[in-house]
Amino acid sequence: MTVSTMTLSPTAKTVVGLGAVAEPDILRRASSPDYRWWLAHVMPAAACSRPVRLRVEADWGGGDVERVTDDMPDGLLYVACKNRRASVCPACAETYRADTYQLVKAGLVGRKGVPETVTEHPCFFVTLTAPAFGPVHSRVVSNGQVKPCRPRRYAPLCPHGRSTECRVRHGEDDSCVGEPICRDCYDYEAQAVWNFHAGELWRRTTITLNRYLKAAAKDRGVQVRLSYAKVAEYQRRGVVHFHALIRLDGLDPNDLDTIVAPDPSITPELLSSLIDTAATVTRFTTAPHPRRRTGWTMAWGKQRDIRPVHLLASDHDDRGALTTTAVAAYLAKYATKATEEAGHVSRRLTQLDANLHAERDNHQSRQLVACWRLGQRPFYYTSKQQRTEWAEGWGKLQKWAHMLGFGGHFSTKSRRYSTTLTTLRAVRKAFQRGEHPEETLPADADRDGEQSAVTLNWIFDGVGWLTIGDAALANTAAAKARERKRVAREEIESH
Repeated sequence: MTVSTMTLSPTAKTVVGLGAVAEPDILRRASSPDYRWWLAHVMPAAACSRPVRLRVEADWGGGDVERVTDDMPDGLLYVACKNRRASVCPACAETYRADTYQLVKAGLVGRKGVPETVTEHPCFFVTLTAPAFGPVHSRVVSNGQVKPCRPRRYAPLCPHGRSTECRVRHGEDDSCVGEPICRDCYDYEAQAVWNFHAGELWRRTTITLNRYLKAAAKDRGVQVRLSYAKVAEYQRRGVVHFHALIRLDGLDPNDLDTIVAPDPSITPELLSSLIDTAATVTRFTTAPHPRRRTGWTMAWGKQRDIRPVHLLASDHDDRGALTTTAVAAYLAKYATKATEEAGHVSRRLTQLDANLHAERDNHQSRQLVACWRLGQRPFYYTSKQQRTEWAEGWGKLQKWAHMLGFGGHFSTKSRRYSTTLTTLRAVRKAFQRGEHPEETLPADADRDGEQSAVTLNWIFDGVGWLTIGDAALANTAAAKARERKRVAREEIESH
C-alpha cells in the first residue's frame, strides 16, 4: 500500500480537516521502516479519538528497573480512552453502547449466565420523568401530525409581561424546543436540586416498590424479587429522567443467585399497578438550604409510561408492547449520551467559567449558574464541621454543575439482572488474544512456570495522537478493519 493511493476514512477526514496539514506527517509515518509494526501496535486504540499514552516500567526488585516500552514504536503504549460519551469519542462510545446492548438484552432473552426462561417473566419498560419547573416550548406529535406548541384561547401574560401562548409547530431540530416560555418565571434552582437528588428519588422508589411487592407476595404465600436495568437521559429542557426495565423473578431460598420463574399469582397487571403506585407515593424533602430553609420536595412528574415488554417479531404490537431488541437498543443508545441533548457539552466548571456564564442570558447558562450558586458555601459557615457537612452535601452541586446537577451513574442495574460489563470486557480481551478464559495463565507466571514478583509502573505521558497524520492513519486502519468484519458477518448470515 502506498500513501498516494490510500483513501482516508470519514473519521480520519474529520480529524485531519485540511489534507495539506496532515500530509507531511502521513508521508513520514507511512514511509518509515517500522510502519507496519507501529500500525499493529496501535490497533487496539486505533479508532479512539483521544487515546491515552503510557510508559511502562517493570520493577524486578532490588532497584532493578526496566523501561518495558523502550522497544515499542514511539516508546509508548496506546490505550483507548474508553469514554462512554459519543460527543467525546464516538468509537469508544460505540463499544460501550454495544456492551450495554448485550448486557440489557441478556436480561431479557437469556444467555451470558441468564437462563432463556426469562422471556416468560413479566417485564415492563418504565419511564419516570421530572415535574414541571415552568412552561417550555415543546414538539407534540399526534397521529403523525405536529401540533401547535402551546395553543391558548385566552393566553394570560406572565408576571413579567410575556405571553404564555405559542402556536408554532416546532421542527425536530428547532433550538427553541426545551426553552422556557419565560426564563424569569422558570424555577432553575428547583430544577438543579431535582437533578441533584434524582438518584436518591429512584433509590427510594425501588425500596417502596419492593416493600409493596413483598407484602403482595406474602399474602399469596410466595417469594419473588425484582431485577432492573436503567439509564438516565437528559430532556431538551435540561432535566434528567429515567428509563428502566423492571423484571419479576422468582426466589429460590436454597440458591439466591439462581434466576427462576415467578409464581403466576403475581400477575403482570398487579406488578404494573404496584410500579405506578410506588412512583406516585414516593416523595421526600431535601436537607435545608440557605436559599430554602424548609428544603425542596422531591417527587416524580405526572408524565410516566409503563409498558409491557414481549418477545415479538415486530417493534411493537397493537397493545403497545415493545420488543426486547427495541428496548435493549433504546437503553444502550442513551447510555452513551449526557448533557448534549440539552445543548451543553459536559466539562468541569471553574469559577471563571461560572462568571462567564453569568454574563450570558440563555437557558443553558442559567442552568449552570443555578447549580454553581447553590453549591457555594455560605460565608457564615466558619467551623470545620459546617464546612465538612456542606462539602459532603450541597457543596457537590458545584462539582456536578457541568452535568446540570446530576452526579449519578447513567447506566445501572441490579446485581442479578444479567452479566456485568467487566465480564463482557474480559471475554472480549481473551478472544482478541486468541485465548479461552480457562486457558488464561496467572499474571505472575513466567515462561518457565516459576513464580516471580514484578511490579509494573504505569507512567502517564499524555492524551491524543502524537501527530494529525498518526490519527488519520490509525483511524483509517480501524475503519477498514470494521468494514471487513461487517462484510464477513453479512457473508456468514447470508449462508
